[in-house]
Amino acid sequence: MGEADLNKERLELALEAAGLDLWENDLVTGNVTRKATKTFLELGFTEEEIVSGVQDIYGLFHPDDVDMVRQSVADHLSGITPQYRCEFRLRAKNGEWVWFANYGRIMDGSSDTPGKRLIGVTFNINDRKQRETEIAQINRQLIEQNRLLQQLNTTLELLAAHDALTGLANRRTLMELGANECKRTERFDHPLSLLVVDIDLFKPVNDVWGHLAGDRVICAVAQACAARKRSGVDIVARFGGEEFVIVLPETDTANAVRLAESLRHDVSVMSVPINEEGARISVTVSIGVATLHKGAGLSFEELVNRADKALYRAKGAGRNTVVCADVHHASATVHVLPSVGDAPDGVFAAT
Repeated sequence: MGEADLNKERLELALEAAGLDLWENDLVTGNVTRKATKTFLELGFTEEEIVSGVQDIYGLFHPDDVDMVRQSVADHLSGITPQYRCEFRLRAKNGEWVWFANYGRIMDGSSDTPGKRLIGVTFNINDRKQRETEIAQINRQLIEQNRLLQQLNTTLELLAAHDALTGLANRRTLMELGANECKRTERFDHPLSLLVVDIDLFKPVNDVWGHLAGDRVICAVAQACAARKRSGVDIVARFGGEEFVIVLPETDTANAVRLAESLRHDVSVMSVPINEEGARISVTVSIGVATLHKGAGLSFEELVNRADKALYRAKGAGRNTVVCADVHHASATVHVLPSVGDAPDGVFAAT
């Protein structure tokens, strides 16, 4: 056996061991001078079909890959890339698409007719591509699951921080944010005012009209409280039952009392629909006001307690009024709605 034959056998063994299929194309004439026989056999074609029918290799390429392959060849032919490298899908005889990769080089680049000999190897990368596809799909699923989990966490955080009925901040959130506002008051020497708002004689609403009607009244008063909130500044919370707290940073006593009086008046003139039959009722609120100044040494809980005591003074003064914790001897002004129909004790009116 001659040295040339021995080298050919060595080459064929090396290619076989590496899973490579040698081919050669004439880019000038477009002819395939050496077919990638192993590749076509893998695609399910017989040797007779390879010899007789499979000449235009581009006819087997996936339509989405043809331009990319042609561009890769052109880039190498023009010297843009030192080698021809490309990954693509070929159509098997049974119609399936199988991933392969090419690696090649023009062997006559310095001749008068460069491109007559483009020699390279083809190898099957279908398993790798399938794994990549599976991993990509898993990653997409993970991204989607993480997105849904983030949405769920955000929803849970909102639920944990807000009252389910009114959508206002709940008591836990109020106490956390209020404590921070007390620290800001001490740091920046800004007054911090607080309103405790309670619906007067709320129990008769539930007793006469039912708890669903009571919920509608609570929501109506909650909306009236929230309507006075400065976005990003004030805190409006449901403190429990029919009681609400409004935290007013950088607000002195006089302005807090004015806001409380405005809220009290607006609630008193509201007419709340409480059932599908068109019945409506009116309620009133009593409000306690307290203000914190730098150096007072009060915690947020103590500030709430001061406003709460002022609220009960307002209740004792006849309800539907505002009392300030910082004015101990001022007379509270009571505003009582007239009785309508059979409403109990003139506290709420039904129409």
